[in-house]
Amino acid sequence: MIRTRFCITLAVVLLLMAPVTEADGPDEPYRFFREFVGLREDQIGAIRSGEAVAKVVESRTPDEVFVFGAVYVKASPESYLELASDVDALRKLPGYLAIQSFRDPPQLSDLDGFTLEHQDIQELKTCKVGHCEVQLPTEAMEEFKQSIDWSARGVDDRVNQLARRMALQALLDYMHGGNTALGVYRDKSHPAAVAETFASLITRLSALPVYLPELNEYLLEYPKANSDHLQTGFYWEEVNFGLKPTFRIVQRIVYRGASPTDPAYAVAEKQLYASHYFETALDLTVCVKDAQRPGFYIITVKGSKQAGLTGLKGSIVRKVAVDKARSSLERVLLTIKQRLESEHTEGD
Repeated sequence: MIRTRFCITLAVVLLLMAPVTEADGPDEPYRFFREFVGLREDQIGAIRSGEAVAKVVESRTPDEVFVFGAVYVKASPESYLELASDVDALRKLPGYLAIQSFRDPPQLSDLDGFTLEHQDIQELKTCKVGHCEVQLPTEAMEEFKQSIDWSARGVDDRVNQLARRMALQALLDYMHGGNTALGVYRDKSHPAAVAETFASLITRLSALPVYLPELNEYLLEYPKANSDHLQTGFYWEEVNFGLKPTFRIVQRIVYRGASPTDPAYAVAEKQLYASHYFETALDLTVCVKDAQRPGFYIITVKGSKQAGLTGLKGSIVRKVAVDKARSSLERVLLTIKQRLESEHTEGD
């Protein structure tokens, strides 16, 4: 079933990763905020003073959504990495309904606690190629149709059991075959081949191979690519960042700076499947130390390509989704800042 469908001008974020020279160091990251993100002076001042600021970045087409956010934190970058790896802590962040890591190797029991929304189950009953309210490839639609007796008692439990098995198999296929195993969504009139979409989008990120070549190669060539500076893991989550709860399978890749001129850390979260909205998505968070004072900046870009955001109806849906994504990111950054600074103060 469950197989996959980022797009962001990451040159914006990655320019910040360029080696800092003595001449321009003291003005960073404020020059970056001003010249490449287009923040106003009052927004830059707000970030410098510790406020969380999020902004919707202009996109090329209506089905692309880019959201930038930043906040200054009086703590260490290591504390952010620890928090980002703490599943119990992530559950408490705004927008998260459930989240669970997969073991190595993944087990079916890792998906205990995952259930489809009742409305999604009802919509699967009539799901067909070209018209399905849940994002699925053809083979998944057929498996639900052939394996489920929709008139039997306890149909919700049977659907959820099958969905868990299909989700696990999709992850195992990706771990062995990489992007080529992500499949093709057939829920809309225009099929979306996930591997091609992701490859097309990431090739436009010209700064990524320049400043983080290892991460760039890993995103494209997993599981063949390897690096001592990268670690990866997988998790599933149920989030409510859009108009309805969405189930996602995500690969988290952590990059640790190899030299003093690199960012302290970069965390990429690559979507492998989403039940709604996101054909493809990549969240990139960079931890950059402040050259002038203790502490660091959390700089995040959330990029996605989403179905159903074009046309008159789509433009209305897009406005709601984009506004919610911006406000959600702002709340999440503020929550993270408060948590890290509270722990840092207690540790002093």
